[in-house]
Amino acid sequence: MNKFSILFLVILLSSCASEKPKGKTAAEILFKEAKVLMEEERYLLATEKLNNLKNQYPYSYYATPAELLQADILYLQESYVEAAASYLLFRDFHPKHEQIAYVIFKIAESFFKQLPETFDRDLDSAVEAIKYYNELSSKFPKSKYSKDAQKNIAKARQMLQSKEKYIADFYFKTEVYGAARWRYLDIIGKFENKKLKSHSIQRVIMSSFYLKEYEKCLDYSRQFFGSLNPEFREKTSDYIANCKNKI
Repeated sequence: MNKFSILFLVILLSSCASEKPKGKTAAEILFKEAKVLMEEERYLLATEKLNNLKNQYPYSYYATPAELLQADILYLQESYVEAAASYLLFRDFHPKHEQIAYVIFKIAESFFKQLPETFDRDLDSAVEAIKYYNELSSKFPKSKYSKDAQKNIAKARQMLQSKEKYIADFYFKTEVYGAARWRYLDIIGKFENKKLKSHSIQRVIMSSFYLKEYEKCLDYSRQFFGSLNPEFREKTSDYIANCKNKI
């Protein structure tokens, strides 16, 4: 019975052992080994294999795929700052690579993954994500990544809109009307959300009134009043009338 148990154990261990990747060159073997290790989530060992490949065979065919695989490993490790830098480096050195659409998408994704949970934090990564999603859409409009890119652009823009409105409203509520007006004007020029634009137009006119800049109040009303949603028109009209009475 013991002999059978030992034999069964040997067979079981043999069947579980993974076959070592084969290749025509040492560089190919190292690359394939790194890829298997990455799929097994053994990222440190995979990185070690790639470093050996790049150091020992820098002019190998597999040196370039190794660069991209290293960026993928950084992304899978959630080292998004380093991943973005690696993908960017790959894009700059290999602009005509067959996977360049994927690379640009992963650059954008690396920035998108850095977004904070709330809009009141630093949103520089949102701006960068949108930039590279737009680059992907511009260069590869039929890419399989386009749908996800547009969905994430909408999420990033929503966060940026919310933050810009929050800052502008803060200035308005604290009666720093000059800064508030500047912020609202920036929102009007930057975002397409109709309700947000109407809110901003109304606050531009109100800020001008409180600043006692009545001519500017009327200039802004002539420029923007036609774009107001109906629910904003009555209150805005009252401020415009007040501006006229002050001149």
